[in-house]
This record gives sequence, structure tokens and C-alpha cells, in this order.
Amino acid sequence: MRAYNPALNALGLIIMIFGLLMGFPLAVSAWLQDGATLAYDQGLFVTFVCGLLLWASTRAHRRDLRVHDGFLLVAATWVVLPLFGALPLLAYLPELGFTDAYFEAVSGLTATGATVLTGLDDLPVSINLWRTFMHWVGGMGVIVLVVAILPLLGIGGRQLYKAEVPTPMKDSSLTPRIAETAKGLWLSYVLLTVACGFSLWWVGMDTWDAVIHAFTVAGLGGFSSKDASIGHFDSLRIEVVVIVFALLAGLNYATHYMALVRRSIRPYYRDPEIPFYFGVLGVSVAMLTAFLLAEGEFNEIGEALRYVAFHVVSISTSLGLSTYDYTLWPMFAQLWLLFLGSFIACSGSTGGGIKMMRAIILYNQVFREIVRSLHPNAVRPVRLGRTPVSENILHAVLGFSFMYMVSIVSLTLVLSASGLELVTAFSAVVACLNNTGPGLDMVGPASNYQSLDAFHKWVLSFTMILGRLEIFTFLVVLTPTFWRR
Repeated sequence: MRAYNPALNALGLIIMIFGLLMGFPLAVSAWLQDGATLAYDQGLFVTFVCGLLLWASTRAHRRDLRVHDGFLLVAATWVVLPLFGALPLLAYLPELGFTDAYFEAVSGLTATGATVLTGLDDLPVSINLWRTFMHWVGGMGVIVLVVAILPLLGIGGRQLYKAEVPTPMKDSSLTPRIAETAKGLWLSYVLLTVACGFSLWWVGMDTWDAVIHAFTVAGLGGFSSKDASIGHFDSLRIEVVVIVFALLAGLNYATHYMALVRRSIRPYYRDPEIPFYFGVLGVSVAMLTAFLLAEGEFNEIGEALRYVAFHVVSISTSLGLSTYDYTLWPMFAQLWLLFLGSFIACSGSTGGGIKMMRAIILYNQVFREIVRSLHPNAVRPVRLGRTPVSENILHAVLGFSFMYMVSIVSLTLVLSASGLELVTAFSAVVACLNNTGPGLDMVGPASNYQSLDAFHKWVLSFTMILGRLEIFTFLVVLTPTFWRR
């Protein structure tokens, strides 16, 4: 057990930091006197004390984290932190139950937005704030935040960063020091969040709704302070702001940071994902608008474009906010939205799915195989932009894509075997693995995950964590080989 103490020691620090983060909604609750102060008092105390005890009991075995430590710490963080994130919800809503509270907290920290709560309009501001604040913290990644802090405490952070950050960014840094890289990403993240919140307030949201939804949009989460989500406001200007900032949040934050540092838009031109990102989204909006008009779902092109554009961007980027029950559309349109959510978000963004970079590499690999079939002796390297992709990266992408499909099929079969209707089971797995939130049928945007039984919620909680850690980081810890000395 001592071999795991360095990771557990770092986990204790992370838990303490997470407990201190509860001070934000606690201060808001005390200021607004919304009746939830005691819930945060209890949550903060229990979280901080548990973290302190774990840290103190393993302090004698501190050392630099190794590869195994990094994987274990990342996996443990995403499993354990929702236990503490659920405490304020349980304290204020004791009728919620542990399973539902844990599911809600997992959905918050993984920036999924699959909720089991109703009556959001009547909840205290601080409760809705805590739900979306978890989006914001988990969107960029708890570990990336801590990587910026742990070096100050004498703990190396590079292995954490490589285990946490999506594959295409793992082998490169924006700065020579990994902590400076994490700080740079967070600087871009904070600036985008502030700009989003101010813009939402400017176009008509009240202050706290603007703050709550800024956390949601920047983290590409999906929780809202309203049962009707963005549809509650019935404002085209608010919808346009959400679309713009969801598109920005779906881009690589490393690109944002480089543009900020160099005070130039050239990094956006050089990002190979961006043309595909906007191209696929533009084609999808045009295609679905024409399709729904032809099917008679809308009578006016302006109305169709408004609803289609919002939901294409929201579901594709894995934001998951809604203004309309798109499950009323023909099944083709519904499935196309789920399909887009599987790959549109760029690497290094807060979105889910396999990421656009992997999709481009897969497309180029398929095209290369077609060329090879016609010209067996042709030499055609797979490229990302102008850069050749190494065989190691290509194999990693192919392996990830295979496990992604296996995960969807396997988890859908598990839910279906337990009695859940097939469309609901499939869409719930896809929505949770992609960290999108709303699915189809029983878990569509007009309903939520409340009607599912406890077994389904635990399976989907696992699915959300699996998707947030991009499958392999979590599966590595579950293999017997990992635990052999």
C-alpha cells in the first residue's frame, strides 16, 4: 500500500483545494441569504478535513510522481471528487439520495450536464451556482488546475498533465515549464468566461443567471438555472451570444493562448482543426435547415435557422443547452446531432467526444488506404495540416477509436439488458461518453435522467468519467497489469 502513498498524498491536497473552492458558493449564499449556507459549511468542513487526514497520513512517503502515480491520481480524482461535490446537494436536498447526488456531481465535474433535478427555477442561486461552477472547474480539468499549484508545494506535475490532457497535446507544451503551460491555459479560460458572462448580462440576463451560464458555456457543460434551459429566456440575442462563446470554447485553448500572447490571429490560421470545425458545422446547419423545412417542421427559414443553428452548435460542441425539444424532429435530424457531438470539439477544448483532430487523422488514414488499393506502391503519409503524423500517433488514434466504439456498444448492451428501451439506452451512453448531456427519448432535452433507476445512473456515471478521461487513462487503472509491482 505504501507504493501508492505519493499519489494518495497528492490526492489529499487536491481534496483540500476542492473543499476550499466551496467557499465561493458559500460566500454567495451568505451574501444573498438564500438558505443554503449550512449545506456549504458542512460540505466544506467534511471535504477539507478528509483531505487533510489523507494528506497527513501519507506525508512521510512524499516523492515526485511517476507514470503510475499520475494515472492513479487522475483516475482517483475523478472518482472521489464527485463524492465531495455531492455533499452540498445532499445537505440541502436530502430527498435527492446518494445515487442521484453523486450522478449530479459527476455530471457537473465532467462537464456533461445530464441532470436528475427538476424545479431548478426555485433552487437557491448558490446551489445552481455550485452545479455550474463544478462544470467550470472540471471543464478545463481539476488536474490541470492543480498542476499549476502543485509545483509550489514541491510535487511534480508533468505526469498528471500528460495523463489528463487530451492526446494531441500530451507531447508538447506551450512553455518550457509544465506549470506555466497550465497557467497559460487557465488564463485563456478565465478571460473567455469573463467575456461570456459580461456579454450575457449585456444582452439581457440578470447578473447571477449570466454568471451561472458563463460557467456552463465556458466549460461546455449544460447545467442551467432554468428547467427550460436557454429556452426560458426566449431571446435571440442571448442565443447568439451562447452560440459565439460555445464555438470559441470548442476551439483549442492552446490556440487561444498563443493568439493572446502574440496579440495576433495567426495561430487560428495555423490550427489545422479550425477549417474542418467550422466547415462541418456550417454544412450541418445548412443541411438540417433545408431538411426540416422540406419535412414541414418549420414554415419560415428564419425560425428554422434559429433553432437548427443553436442546437447544432450546442450539441456538437457538447455544451448541451437547449431552446427547443429537438426530439420532435425526424429521427435523422436527432441522430445527426448525436453524431456531430462525437467528434466536432477540437483537441485542447473543454468539449467531449473523440475530438476533431482524431477525426481528421482517421479520415486521412481511410483516404490513404483507398489510394493504396488503387496504387499499392504509392507513398502517401497521413498529414495533419502540413505536418506528417507519425505511425505511433496513428496507431494510438486507431486504438482509441476502436475502444470508443466498443465502449458505446458494450455500455448500450448493458443498459438494454437491464430493461432500458434501446433508443434511450444508446443515446444516453453516447451523450454521457461524449459529455454532451441530453440524449433522445426518455433522456431528451424536454426531460432528464431522473426517471432512470439506480443501476442505470451508476453505469452512466462510469460512462461520464470514462469519456472525460478519454477512455484509456481510466481503463489503464482497471487492468491487472497496472497493479503489479
